[in-house]
Amino acid sequence: MNEGTLAQALKHSVVVHDRQAIEESIARMSVRIRNDFAGSVPVYLTVMHGGLPFAAQLALELGARGLDLEFDYLHATRYRGAQSGGSLHWKHRPATPLRGRRVLLVDDIVDEGHTLSEVRAWCRSEGALDVRIAALAVKAHNRCVPGLTADYSGLVVPDRYVYGYGMDYHEQGRNLPAIYALE
Repeated sequence: MNEGTLAQALKHSVVVHDRQAIEESIARMSVRIRNDFAGSVPVYLTVMHGGLPFAAQLALELGARGLDLEFDYLHATRYRGAQSGGSLHWKHRPATPLRGRRVLLVDDIVDEGHTLSEVRAWCRSEGALDVRIAALAVKAHNRCVPGLTADYSGLVVPDRYVYGYGMDYHEQGRNLPAIYALE
């Protein structure tokens, strides 16, 4: 299918995970994160733009379970609206000092993990004591960057073009309340 409108994409897509399944997985994930970060106030780094819907929902679940967070964000991309990635381009680095801190990177998906791998390495180079990754979805394949996995993940998605709940279809559909896959 050629790049087109979101309406066209939806006609050729199936729902992989509906809103209820997404929200239930985020609630389950929040328990483990709260337990692992108990006694600390982690720097909660949302990876923009895709991580925003998931990060907001996860933050509320963590707050409901008594875990305080220090919010910041980063914007690093390899895609720039394309379907395949290139070199990492930083649009915004976090302003919060990471030296001596525990960091939770929050993103929409771990596909092959190149972006998250580079961002995690950057956080470590800034002196973070512990850098963990929370991803709403993990793509089902074996092409991930060696050594990169999500420490906390909610859902598995097929090895197809997926969009919705933060993930985009050519910069469209990030605010869809479900995850779709092109057929």
